[in-house]
Amino acid sequence: MPVEMGLRRIIISEIHEQQVIVLKELEGDRSFSIQIGIFEATSIDRKIKKIPSPRPLTHDLLCQTITSLGGELQEIQINELKDKTYFATLKIRQDGKFVKIDCRPSDAIALAVTMSVPIFVYEEVLEQISEDI
Repeated sequence: MPVEMGLRRIIISEIHEQQVIVLKELEGDRSFSIQIGIFEATSIDRKIKKIPSPRPLTHDLLCQTITSLGGELQEIQINELKDKTYFATLKIRQDGKFVKIDCRPSDAIALAVTMSVPIFVYEEVLEQISEDI
């Protein structure tokens, strides 16, 4: 069963290659971090701070593409943790049907923030994280 999470924090470092986002359970205390690239972190940070971009960024382009093709992003799901790598899917409604598209969690979260849709993490992933701590 998926658990709804919210973006709690973005840590952008000028001296490290990997940036960090922290997701927190909306109706609970669990949280975890995911390392992401600077491009994705900057994109998410700009959206949260409502800083406009002079031209569409990659995540803006994907949002426009989904919408232009008659789709609507319903939610994103972080559904697997394998060898310390997270996997995610975009859940898109198009023509009354759902389409799931494989996606990196960092890109999925950037799209969720851009399009204001929920972020879900599978319970199995949260259990794996707690076992690794």
